[in-house]
Amino acid sequence: MNQELSYKEIKLIALDMDGTLLNENNEVSEENRKAIKAAEAKGVKVILSTGRSYPRCSEYAKALELSSYLITVNGGEIFDSSGKLIERTSVNTDLVQWMWDLSQKHKTHYWAVSSDQVYRANMPENIHDSEWIKFGFDIDDDAVREEILQELRNDGTLEISNSSPTNIEVNALGVNKAVAIEKVCSFMGLTMENVMACGDSLNDIAMIKEAGIGVAMGNAQKTVKDTADWVTATNREDGVAKAIHKWVLDVK
Repeated sequence: MNQELSYKEIKLIALDMDGTLLNENNEVSEENRKAIKAAEAKGVKVILSTGRSYPRCSEYAKALELSSYLITVNGGEIFDSSGKLIERTSVNTDLVQWMWDLSQKHKTHYWAVSSDQVYRANMPENIHDSEWIKFGFDIDDDAVREEILQELRNDGTLEISNSSPTNIEVNALGVNKAVAIEKVCSFMGLTMENVMACGDSLNDIAMIKEAGIGVAMGNAQKTVKDTADWVTATNREDGVAKAIHKWVLDVK
């Protein structure tokens, strides 16, 4: 963590959702809501940058009256403020088939995000008929998780992260939240130096590292805290609001 971080002109705030913006009840606290509204009123754009699919996050963006882009599925998709798809990067169907086979072999929980649906308890009869954006494993057994992680790393063509200590999230190589935010910055005439990014898990590390100010939540995984410029309060303690006040609203 950088103890000598200087203030920067923040024009874009990128927020992870689960474990960051949302509390354990999947709610945006009143303090977080007020801080986001104040930032937007100041002319600072706020975007959600999440591992969730569009249907599972778009209502939050609407409720918060966000007026900019929406990054979903760890950067696999970018939407504009009207809900129009700007970009999508898919995972090779052969790899999705292989990962699903791995989940069956090790009897793990899994989920898979296609261009039109999220699958959790079943997969379509022919995996090759769908366009896939992400595959995820949820594994309580540390040894099994490590074994699957090693197999995924050995493949060498996948972007591997997580959104909790027990899961593994897989996108196409080169797809992450930082790359997606850089693209949004290019649309808006900004650079990553103008970005404050907040997150708690491995799928947030890239954007936290590349942002002008990278903020880890108080409940973040240790690696994320070690990467961040600054650590805020937890997602139960309005950590997002505290970060927005420190680096955007209350800057002298």
